[in-house]
Amino acid sequence: MPKTIVLAFSGGLDTSYCVLDLINRGFDVVTLFVDTGGVGAIKAEWIKRRALELGALEHHSVNGSAALWDDFVVPFVMGGALYGGQYPLLCSDRTVIAAETAHLAHQINADAVAHGCTAMGNDQVRFDLALQSLTRLPLIAPIRDLMSSVALPREHEIEFLNKAGFDVEADASRYSINENILGVTMSGSEIDEFEAPDESQTRRMTAPRAQWPAEPLTVSLTFEQGALTAIDGERGDGPAMLKALNEHFGAYGVGRDIYTGDTVIGLKGRIVFEAPGLVALLCAHRALKETTLTKSQASFSPMIASKWSELVYSGLFHDPLRTDLDRFIRSSQQRVTGEVLVQTDGGSCTAVAVRSANTLSNPDAVYAQSADWSAAEAEGFIKLFGLSSATWSRTEDSHLNPAGSA
Repeated sequence: MPKTIVLAFSGGLDTSYCVLDLINRGFDVVTLFVDTGGVGAIKAEWIKRRALELGALEHHSVNGSAALWDDFVVPFVMGGALYGGQYPLLCSDRTVIAAETAHLAHQINADAVAHGCTAMGNDQVRFDLALQSLTRLPLIAPIRDLMSSVALPREHEIEFLNKAGFDVEADASRYSINENILGVTMSGSEIDEFEAPDESQTRRMTAPRAQWPAEPLTVSLTFEQGALTAIDGERGDGPAMLKALNEHFGAYGVGRDIYTGDTVIGLKGRIVFEAPGLVALLCAHRALKETTLTKSQASFSPMIASKWSELVYSGLFHDPLRTDLDRFIRSSQQRVTGEVLVQTDGGSCTAVAVRSANTLSNPDAVYAQSADWSAAEAEGFIKLFGLSSATWSRTEDSHLNPAGSA
């Protein structure tokens, strides 16, 4: 009897090739599309039709947006640490896709699992480590295997599919595109060559300057214990609110950038990314967090958040340290509740107003205006605060310039 394999399937070039390759290896292929918010109903139906036309025995579709919001977006925004100080971890839906793949494989008693990652990037690490953490089933990666025998794998895949009678989307031969509720990443062609991205082809969610609305945009975001709960006073579920923010701020070109960084396996990776809603959300939360956390919390939390982002980026989502850090991040948000007004006139956004019952302010002591302590108390504090440094400096000065020297 043929063995059954569950393939994480997107309908793109790589996973389309994987279906044919796995069938040629003698597998009954069950495809799984995990919708993390990057496609609409029409595209999802096309993905199903594509899988079955390629020869998949069955096709399954699962909505993973809620899991992506709960397990990633919420703690990521609470922590607020961009990977490398720039990248908003748009790759994080891979852990959700891998989890659903393992779940389906166990549910149907499959013999193996598969993904369409190459041997060059970070996604193979994320998928492999997540699947190894969630299942003991054998793992097959047809595109990674292909790269050991073919010099130009994408060209080979296109030719292979065309000979089998299947068309390939026009932009698939030029770019590798990933889209979810977090945003869009694009690589390939001139992006990989460190040239200026083709503006007409590399915009999916953000409008170019010429199309920005004339009037500024102001949006009110409400948070409860660090989590977004309402936009302009209207409550909603997380994925729907993030989609709305993508539309609002994407129209003003917010959240588009180019990121170059070191991949987990050591190569330099370069991508164009767009994340308008997430950038606006991070902007608002940071402003609220700054007014409600203590000085100690505010100075220590970034270290925790930075390590959390590093683990997620590197595919170590299931490492217990990530869970430990997650608990700290969520605990620190107990008083991060309030409303923030975010404004943009294009390209970037600013938190222009913050309202919270938990703001750490004293009406009798306002920075640069008034204080409820005396000048003598301030002088005494400064003297004691810098006593060690001042003593060291005087001692050093005395040693270098003894009394009586010229």
